[in-house]
Amino acid sequence: MNKSSFLALALALGICFPSFSQKVKYKDLFILLSQKQYDQAEHYLKRYLKENTDNPNAYLYMGIIYQDKSAKMDVLKQADQLILDADSAVYFYGLAVKGITEKELKRNDEYYQMYNRRDLRTGEFGVKLSDVQLDLEKRQQALKERKEKVSQLNASLHQSEVLYQKSVERYKAIVNRYPSEKQFYLRTNDEQVKELNRIIDAFDSSMAAFSTYKAISQTLGKTGYNQSANLQEIRVYDKDGLVVANFMVDDVRLWDYKKWVQGATEAINKDIKPLRENLVTYDVEINKLREKIKKDSVAINSELASLSARLRFDQLKRYDPKPMPILLFEMKMAELEYASELIHNKAYKDSADVRLKLNNSKREMTALRKLDSLSTLLADRNLDKEAEDYEYFVNSSYGTTAVLKSLASTTREFAEREKLRKDKELTKRTEAFKWLVVANDSIPIVTPVVRESRFKPIILVEEEYTAGLSYIDSLATGYFYRITPSRIPDIKVSFAVDKNGFKKRNLPVIKGLSATDGKKQVYFVCFYSESKIKDKFPVTVAKIAKTGMVWNMNYQFDLLPTEIIYNADAGDLSVKVTTGTGENKLLTIDKAGKLIK
Repeated sequence: MNKSSFLALALALGICFPSFSQKVKYKDLFILLSQKQYDQAEHYLKRYLKENTDNPNAYLYMGIIYQDKSAKMDVLKQADQLILDADSAVYFYGLAVKGITEKELKRNDEYYQMYNRRDLRTGEFGVKLSDVQLDLEKRQQALKERKEKVSQLNASLHQSEVLYQKSVERYKAIVNRYPSEKQFYLRTNDEQVKELNRIIDAFDSSMAAFSTYKAISQTLGKTGYNQSANLQEIRVYDKDGLVVANFMVDDVRLWDYKKWVQGATEAINKDIKPLRENLVTYDVEINKLREKIKKDSVAINSELASLSARLRFDQLKRYDPKPMPILLFEMKMAELEYASELIHNKAYKDSADVRLKLNNSKREMTALRKLDSLSTLLADRNLDKEAEDYEYFVNSSYGTTAVLKSLASTTREFAEREKLRKDKELTKRTEAFKWLVVANDSIPIVTPVVRESRFKPIILVEEEYTAGLSYIDSLATGYFYRITPSRIPDIKVSFAVDKNGFKKRNLPVIKGLSATDGKKQVYFVCFYSESKIKDKFPVTVAKIAKTGMVWNMNYQFDLLPTEIIYNADAGDLSVKVTTGTGENKLLTIDKAGKLIK
């Protein structure tokens, strides 16, 4: 053996072995080799070959031992050692091929009995050199092929892991840049869409490499591994998709980045991009209404209602439950609603109808409160941060975030000023609504009476008439006023009442009844005291026509009246009284005011 071959042999045999005093005899070692006790024989065979370089059978078995070791190696975890052992086996098989000749087979035939075959032509058993050489060539070829496949197997799996890790890292980068799903969708631009496509590129390549790995694994036979890719859907944006996978287990759980990217890209193209344009368009339409109301000074209630019906933006609310632009639109429309109310009510500025003016003021205040609430909500929002979510809209419609913030601030200030002004007006009109004005007197037409007055309402039919007692000192005078929208009564009468029965101290027990002809032409009022005077109940009845007082009479009843009924055909008045036993009786007062028993 030449010097280079000897050095190669030394490398294949490994590091230096300790010296042994006893020499290894190959015929004794062969007993272990022939019985495939390779683990026990390897050490001695290496020692033997270190001292003997001219035994091709020893090289053959050294190749078999390395091939056996290589076959037992884990194709993934021990790939490097597997390939090293396979190379060693090929090397020793090569040395064996060079040394095994016809002469070697005849001289040491007992060492080659594994190749002993019957010759089909002669029928005799024997070892052929061609059989040995063919077997060694096949072994070398099989080892080389296995080594190549193991190398490709590991390269494919490693490539799949690396590319999948790239998918994970790129997804993590998106989550880090946009911590919430809302920010991701609202802030994503064309460059980010390209980054999404890079995730698909890495993921597809990873899956292709994994498929290649599976195909190679099948050609290797039993490898101890049977991995299957189990794709998991990314459902929670900032929680799923962030964990790397273990490619060594059978159930390889992988996040399905491709499905997520395809869904996200579709949402961006079909929802987000059109929504951005729609926000700009909607804002333009509001601004057009603003210009119309400013230029033409006309109410635009119907146009506002139509535009408001389109303000839902349900798709946007899927990504942002409380979108800043929607609040902005609502505020701007509330300001237009208030302006429209002012224009509408301007036509009634000189109207004498107090109720109409009060209702107009109430509607104006309702619109103002809405505007104040919305402008406060908008001004209190973090507009700097939210403008990042709606960068396209803000830049297209307002130029800068500062302009948007200024609009929210000035609108809130305007609403606050208007509220103070309109609140005074509403208070004034609310107070005016509660009183009739007769010369220098104010007659209450709501109960309870909001301030001290000499007029004490006993009968009050809302927006029709009121009747009661007016006191100067403790003496009472009856009054009747018909309520008008202007709060200046068109029927106003005063009349005498039973002075003893209706003194001021008796107010808590003084009651009233009323009746009309239903045509607003004739009215009857009946005052009575629940406190008896000389065993009688004092009663005063007055008849009032559209033209004024007709008559008024004082009576003494044995029983308390419970109802009065006007009989238009006869012109008389029926007074229902109730006995202590619950029996009803009718008293009649004729058209002249005389009581008919």
